[in-house]
Amino acid sequence: MSSDATPDPYSSQLVFGQRVQILRTRRGMSRPVLAGLLGMSPSWLKQIETGQIHVPKLPMILRIAEALRVRDLSELTGDVTAPVDLFIGPGHPRLAAVKAAVDAFPLAADQAPPPTAHLQHRLARAWAARHTAPNHREVLGELLPDLIRDAQLAVRHADTAPDRRAAQAVLSEVYSLCQFFVAYQPDSALLWRVAERGLVAAQESEDPHAIGVAAWLAAQAHRDSGPRHFDAADAVNLEALRYLEPHLAAAEDRVIAIAGALQFEAGYTAARRGDTATAWAWWDKADKAARKLDAAYYHPITSFSRAIMGAHAVTVAVELRAGGESVRQAVRADATAIPSRPRLARHRIEEARGYQLDGQPDVALDTLDRAHEAAPETIRYNGYARRIILEETEAKSPERRRRAAQLAAKVGLLAA
Repeated sequence: MSSDATPDPYSSQLVFGQRVQILRTRRGMSRPVLAGLLGMSPSWLKQIETGQIHVPKLPMILRIAEALRVRDLSELTGDVTAPVDLFIGPGHPRLAAVKAAVDAFPLAADQAPPPTAHLQHRLARAWAARHTAPNHREVLGELLPDLIRDAQLAVRHADTAPDRRAAQAVLSEVYSLCQFFVAYQPDSALLWRVAERGLVAAQESEDPHAIGVAAWLAAQAHRDSGPRHFDAADAVNLEALRYLEPHLAAAEDRVIAIAGALQFEAGYTAARRGDTATAWAWWDKADKAARKLDAAYYHPITSFSRAIMGAHAVTVAVELRAGGESVRQAVRADATAIPSRPRLARHRIEEARGYQLDGQPDVALDTLDRAHEAAPETIRYNGYARRIILEETEAKSPERRRRAAQLAAKVGLLAA
């Protein structure tokens, strides 16, 4: 390697500060931005990166890992003997079967597909099962292989243009369901295949709702890939909103809801950037969309509703690193109005992040316990929850360390 080549952060010769600087640069993040996310000064971060300050303690390492979206702590520490994945959960036992169905390329069309209406009914039941099951990935992993194959078959067998568009809409929604299963599992390439196929099928369907859902999930995939992909997330998101705008005046509830969900996603990305004004402006737009819906309405895919806006406010405040505001929004949010178990668990995790930001780690652990009660698989695959638990296993308080260790065991975080 030439002397002027870009250093490799995975090289064991690099010290911690060098790894931080390289990973920060590769993600297109300035020193003041990263320092702000950590609640520290740019001069402190410079001293870390230049080795003037020694490696910080585990809680700060975990905060750096979260801010840089580092997947494995060994990327920062250089210790590859005990890797700890933060933002990728364990591989589900049914992942291989789902992957096989996605990757299959069957050309024979000698088997008749189920009617499109039948597939739509199965999809509706699958979404309902996802929302009500504590171990929703297990439920989806069992249903998805057959749904994927049958929906693909329906597209191949469609004889007329309207039938083909209807089949493509179903196929797109099947891929959307699949993305919920694949997310945060150790196969990023599969996630992107599913997201891209969902977008293509949605475009072929010419169905506004299908297009909105596929864009909503694609924007999340881009955003969760790190700061360098925030622009791509916005591009997909805003283009979908421009497409939906002419349809909204006479739209059914599900189209209004997906537009509102996209508006919130735009605010979510802005919050990740640290843009407070833009983040809350998009939240306001999403809230106006929610108020156009009946109080009891709940979108079966995105969970968008009047009730969810309180949870969304917590997320915005947390991403803006505003601990006090996060707690205020958590107190105001009506979690009992969230009927989806995985979505409720996700809300509890966001609340826990807020309480930890506000200096209330004991409440954060209590809240993560409640997230586990709602949906164990959600917390098991959530990088933020994993980070909080790991951090608290190093707490000064023996009682907090004990509670964090117990939760880590329940979540499976310390499993070999």
